[in-house]
Amino acid sequence: MASATFANLNASSSQWIAHQSFNQRPASLSRSPARRVSVIRAGSYSDELVKTAKTIASPGRGILAIDESNATCGKRLASIGLDNTEGNRQAYRQLLLTTPGLGQYISGAILFEETLYQSTTDGKKMVDCLREQNIVPGIKVDKGLVPLPGSNNESWRTVVSITCGPSALAVKEAAWGLARYAAISQDNGLVPIVEPEILLDGDHPIERTLEVAEQVWAEVFHYLAENNVMFEGILLKPSMVTPGADHKEKASPETVAKYTLTMLRRRVPPAVPGIMFLSGGQSEMEVTLNLHAMNQSPNPWHVSFSYARALQNSVLKTWQGRPENIEAGQKALLARAKANSLAQLGKYSADGESEDAKKGMFVKGYTY
Repeated sequence: MASATFANLNASSSQWIAHQSFNQRPASLSRSPARRVSVIRAGSYSDELVKTAKTIASPGRGILAIDESNATCGKRLASIGLDNTEGNRQAYRQLLLTTPGLGQYISGAILFEETLYQSTTDGKKMVDCLREQNIVPGIKVDKGLVPLPGSNNESWRTVVSITCGPSALAVKEAAWGLARYAAISQDNGLVPIVEPEILLDGDHPIERTLEVAEQVWAEVFHYLAENNVMFEGILLKPSMVTPGADHKEKASPETVAKYTLTMLRRRVPPAVPGIMFLSGGQSEMEVTLNLHAMNQSPNPWHVSFSYARALQNSVLKTWQGRPENIEAGQKALLARAKANSLAQLGKYSADGESEDAKKGMFVKGYTY
C-alpha cells in the first residue's frame, strides 16, 4: 500500500502533508560517517504521538485502509458494474465509514485525500463520522510509484520485489525515503505508518522472503535511527512472511506465524507500539488465520491488521452499488472486522466462513 500518517487531521494539516517531499536525501546512501543527516525531533509533540499510536494499537482493534487512489477505487467499483464517478466513490466510502459499531473493531482509517474533504449525503464530514466512533483518521501522503533508475524496482510507495532482486540500491532508497517521511511527519505532530511492502509476486520459498524481509527492515531501522525518529510514535505496516504467490507449496498459518514473528523479533525494537499487517492479496480467511496464529502467545508489540481488500472484498460483493443493500454491506464489513478483531486477540475460528472468504485476491503486478 501507500505511506500514511495519523493525527487529528484538519484541512490545514492535510494541505501541509500533500505538498511535502519526503524523499529528499544526500546524493550518496552509503553509511560513511562523513555524511550528515539533519536531526528531526518530535519535540513538543512526543506525548501526542505516543497517545495516538497507542490508541490505534489498542486490544482487539486494527486499521481499515481505504486510501486507494481514485483510479484504483474505480477498479473496485468496476468489479460491481459501477462507473468511476465522485458520487459513486462517495457512496461507497459513506457506506464504510458510517457503519454502526465499526469503532468496536477499527481504531484507525487511512483515507485518500478526496475522502478527507468529502461529506456524507446529509452533509456530515467523513472524518467526523470516524471521530464519533473513536476511530483516528489518517491520510495517504505519497503520490504513487516512481521508477528507480539503476534497478528493477520501484520507489516511494514503497515496494520491494523479490523477483527483481531486490538490488541494494532499491532497498536503501526505500529505507531512506521512509525514514525521511517518518521524521518529517513526527516533527509536525503526525504518527507515520512505516511500510516497505514486500510483494508476493514470485515462486520463491518462504525462507527467501524471510531473508529479504530481514534485509529490508535492517536498513529501515538503521535510517529511522539516523533520522532520530521516535520509535514509540510510529506504527509499522509490514507484509507477512509467506512464500511467493506462485510457489508450489502453500505455508500453513503456523508456519507463516513462525517466520513472520522470527523476522519481527530480529529486527523490530519492542519500543514500537504496533505492527499492523497488510493483507497483500491473501484471501480474507487466510490473512485472518495467519494473524490469529501470530497471537497465540504474548508479543512485545500489538500485532494487528491494516487491511484494504481483506476487509472490503465481501462488502463490495454484497453491496453491488444498490441503496437497498447498504445495511447488508455494512454487516459484511462488521463481520470481517470482528473476525480480525478476534484474530488480534488470538480467539478467531474459521468455522462458518463462506467460500468467497477462502478465495485469494492476489493480482500479479498489482498497483494502487
